[in-house]
Amino acid sequence: MGYYDEIDQNNRVERKKNSLLKPVLSSLISGVLGGAVVYGALTYLPFQDHNKASNETEHAAVSQNTNDQEASVNVAKISNQGDIAEIAEKLSPAIVGISNLQQQRTDWFGSRQDSSSEEVESGSGTGIIFKKSGNDVFIVTNNHVIEGASSLEVTLSNGDKEKAEVVGADSLTDLAVIKINNNSVNTVAEFGDSDNIRVGDQVIAIGNPLGSDLSRTVTEGIISGVNRTVTITTSEGDWALDVIQTDAAINPGNSGGPLINMDGKVIGVSSMKISQEGVEGLGFAIPSNDVVKAINQLMEKGKIDRPFLGVALLNVSELPEYFLRDTLNLPSDVKEGAVVGRVQANSPADHAGLQEKDVIVALDGQSIHNTSELRKYLYSEKKSGDSVKVKLYRDGKEKTVTVTLSSQDLSQT
Repeated sequence: MGYYDEIDQNNRVERKKNSLLKPVLSSLISGVLGGAVVYGALTYLPFQDHNKASNETEHAAVSQNTNDQEASVNVAKISNQGDIAEIAEKLSPAIVGISNLQQQRTDWFGSRQDSSSEEVESGSGTGIIFKKSGNDVFIVTNNHVIEGASSLEVTLSNGDKEKAEVVGADSLTDLAVIKINNNSVNTVAEFGDSDNIRVGDQVIAIGNPLGSDLSRTVTEGIISGVNRTVTITTSEGDWALDVIQTDAAINPGNSGGPLINMDGKVIGVSSMKISQEGVEGLGFAIPSNDVVKAINQLMEKGKIDRPFLGVALLNVSELPEYFLRDTLNLPSDVKEGAVVGRVQANSPADHAGLQEKDVIVALDGQSIHNTSELRKYLYSEKKSGDSVKVKLYRDGKEKTVTVTLSSQDLSQT
């Protein structure tokens, strides 16, 4: 069984190789297409319309969620600000354990005809109850906690175990919403405003390190940094995740648990830690304002809408020098960018004339050094129907292509 959270910096640069172009390139594919830091592999590259919403809009959405709750459900309120014991006591009932169950086949006597299959726990994490409507209880957690599960089991603070269904999930934001049916839940967590946090603010984390045996463990620390960016590799490719840095202990199994301020409000969702010899106290949480925006889309549509480009990419910096010069014919001063490994038929990229081996170096005049930056620009600045000017090198010659982005068609990916 595994737990979820750790990034091993020692193994960070190791990449799984994926066949994508011709044999000379197939052994070199990495970046967006490989599984390096935390998670999986990419087929095609979708992007999100990340329109900046006002804090008022984000908080109104949270308030609307809580208005749907039955009168018997309490939003955890703290009477004595800064009282860690009171915060832990009142918030703990809104924290759950999540078991990721997957099918495991056993071949008796080495024969498939004599094989059997059963569900086993392949990993565990934490979740936060943020809404109850009737007997439907909604929980937010990390996508990597639930990804690949054949079924999910949630353990409540009173020991009840319930099967959960996925309402929506998104690998790039690393967030998911799941739902259980239970009439005993009477506490939900409240989100705070992560834009108002400061370095040095005191926080606590609640989670299930090493699984259910140490469930609802409380740790204390401070906000060590804000506006941090950590590059992760997800099942949809490399992504630069905006995070809060904290020295509150975040251990394997804490993924999906809350980072809480001294008002008792959730200001982040614990997601990962850096694991490296000689490194301590480097934990990261997804800011609550980003969580709220994702929750609203996942609750409404089951997914996060993104404009669609339709390419598979890899980083120039990860290719050998001889390939850059002999195959891509790149000028000697071009050492960074994103190489097009494959173009999906009838995609926006295809219609605009992008080709395999094109090397993208700028979007709308903004330099692109790697696949993560490319995705970040489209994610932040563009939506379906927008056009983007793509500066690229093809067989050593610079050119600019205009691509009109479409909405993501999941059946194409």
